[in-house]
Amino acid sequence: MIVAIDGPAGSGKTTVAKLVAQKLGFFYLDTGAIYRSLTLKLLKERVPLTDVSKMREIARSLRLEFKREKVFLEGKDITEDIRDPSVDRSVSLVAKIPEVREVLLPLQRELVKGKNAVVEGRDMGTVVFPNADLKIFLTASEEERARRRWKELSSKGKDISFMEVLEDLKRRDKIDSERDVAPLRKSPDAIEIDTTDMSINEVVEEVVRLALRHLKGAGVFSS
Repeated sequence: MIVAIDGPAGSGKTTVAKLVAQKLGFFYLDTGAIYRSLTLKLLKERVPLTDVSKMREIARSLRLEFKREKVFLEGKDITEDIRDPSVDRSVSLVAKIPEVREVLLPLQRELVKGKNAVVEGRDMGTVVFPNADLKIFLTASEEERARRRWKELSSKGKDISFMEVLEDLKRRDKIDSERDVAPLRKSPDAIEIDTTDMSINEVVEEVVRLALRHLKGAGVFSS
């Protein structure tokens, strides 16, 4: 079974997907982490984000592993590094490049092949896993999404203002929604959940309920 969770930055996708996967005993895949990992590598190697040929070359050689909700690039734990504001500012620019997405699409599918999985990103239900058993689209107001992201960054000692986070978020929304390939949008058969006034636990419980209902309907559970 594939549970696909999509939505804009700060909608709660990552936290919700992790917890849902834990409760269901499913494999968890943060596809955004794949693009963030590539972005981090490009920034560290000072590759211009206009050099598509070099970006594609590095994407092809990307050695990523996901272990116990941690992300490893070439054997190094980069779980925290990929959440740095510098990566935030550049990841949408990397993710909108068709040649990069073409390289990384098979990798995303291969990582969950033969598994029960919760996958999250921006085009899970529309492009990467169009036949997912359950599709969820999480939303929240711009201000609430920015507040969550600012709070997360502040707790990690990042010196950044709320307004900077809000402006970055608006810019990312625009890039993600207007890119030519696999733009951020709700799949017609996805269930939309507005998380603005919901706690994480409330959202998780709702997604788990929907997943279990699907499994029961498919005859996996008898009660």
